[in-house]
Amino acid sequence: MAMIEPNPRDIWPALPFPEWKETCATLHMWTQIVGKIRLSLSPWTNHSWHVTLYVTARGLTTSLVPIGNILFQIDFDFVEHIVRIQTSDGREKNVRLVPKSVAQFYAELMSALRELNITVEINTTPNEVDPAIPFEKNETNAAYDPKYARRFWQILLQTDRIFKEFRAGFCGKCSPVHFFWGSFDLAVTRFSGRRAPQHPGGVPHLPDSVTREAYSHEVSSLGFWPGNEMMPQPIFYSYAYPEPKGFSEANVQPSTAKYNGQFREFILPYDAVRESVTPDATLLDFARSTYDAASTLGNWDRAELVEVKPDLHSLRQHR
Repeated sequence: MAMIEPNPRDIWPALPFPEWKETCATLHMWTQIVGKIRLSLSPWTNHSWHVTLYVTARGLTTSLVPIGNILFQIDFDFVEHIVRIQTSDGREKNVRLVPKSVAQFYAELMSALRELNITVEINTTPNEVDPAIPFEKNETNAAYDPKYARRFWQILLQTDRIFKEFRAGFCGKCSPVHFFWGSFDLAVTRFSGRRAPQHPGGVPHLPDSVTREAYSHEVSSLGFWPGNEMMPQPIFYSYAYPEPKGFSEANVQPSTAKYNGQFREFILPYDAVRESVTPDATLLDFARSTYDAASTLGNWDRAELVEVKPDLHSLRQHR
């Protein structure tokens, strides 16, 4: 029996920002709470890679977090719409994802952790947002539409897949494909290997020292972001730091990608990928052409950073 190929429109679902902006704002704060738990208990890793979440077959995860000789992980499950806390000694607690305030979610999650004998204190002021209402006082954000939460995850799932394909073509220093809960975006970053000029900082409610360490080396970064009130649409983006001369005028693909002077990055509307006949190829064209512009204009040692692929047939024969 022939397999029926899924419709790309189903794989890349519509995500109109005005229809889910309240859920988006609430979910942003919920992921910050979970992310800060990982931050508080994990060893520091360069560029804050120890704080991020990762895409899973059901949502987002902290991956394993140590507390003494016990490990645990916290997962957002957008299929069953729960947050699941699991420990390495077989215990589990769940928090339901339903319309509730950030304050209530925070209280329920911390209570569940205490029941598992996980003691953790976090800074309850959210990062990279303004105003920054402390979690325990936030009764403003209280929406949760499971349909749109699931659509958001479905987009992350496909984006993660394409970003990993893009990442595989690079043998220099490169970040994992990971979800930053501060900015609420999925990103992957390539590095030239050279130091960068000191970043000016100024990110709302984020110490300048953290920002400057994150941008201590030259980067070309690619990401997906669901939007906010300033840009009320989901987008893919790509930027370079420091931005090389001529980057804003570079010829990137597809033609629907444009440089945004306010954000200082190339922006490809999500709908341009979703509505493409070949969404995967369209997104990969954007990823590769923006990296080519950043690395060429920035005089990166591109020859040293190209992956030399093994003979996969021979490799398989010897395994």
